[in-house]
Amino acid sequence: MKINEKDVASGLFFVLVALAGLLINGGFFGLGWEQHSLGTPRRMGPGYMPMLVLWGLFGLGALTLVIGLFEGPDPLQRWTGVESGVLALAVAVGLAVGYVAPSLNPAFASGYTGLGLGMLAGFALLCLSVGWRLMGCICAAMCAFCLLLESGGLMLALVATIFICAAAEPEHRARPVGVLGLTVFLLALCWWVFIKQLDIRVNVWPQF
Repeated sequence: MKINEKDVASGLFFVLVALAGLLINGGFFGLGWEQHSLGTPRRMGPGYMPMLVLWGLFGLGALTLVIGLFEGPDPLQRWTGVESGVLALAVAVGLAVGYVAPSLNPAFASGYTGLGLGMLAGFALLCLSVGWRLMGCICAAMCAFCLLLESGGLMLALVATIFICAAAEPEHRARPVGVLGLTVFLLALCWWVFIKQLDIRVNVWPQF
């Protein structure tokens, strides 16, 4: 086989993340820690959208993995000393923040807030390395969305997500007007689809 190591590694990573998420969400053959109710497409429960996204991620990962077995050769790049050091530091800081955060504020002890803060801190540190910056920004953006959605509302969570993702690429940082225009468009689109049409019950504006 002509293995594309990058695609195989990416596909395997997606599959593992999807399985872990499904197990936590309760949408993995009825197994899970949270057992979030799914609801219906018209009246979605708290576990419905995560289930769809995670199954989509699982399918994408499986497809990427299978295609990667025949699309090579394309070997993985070896990590530099800086990239290895930043990764180790990010893991250590993320674990420390996730462990300490609940003791600093009772609000951080509810649900997965402490874990989310730890992950946000770890992924933010990954952005210090050029090799990790793209993945670090994207993962940090997802953590910021989850942490802000309930108290900050959908609009603020989306703005934070878009701007953090845009920081990953120098081309986007050089075009703030384009990023601002995309932000306005996505805010309007998400409001129309999720709030107006699907009537998803989430805070739209900050509730601090």
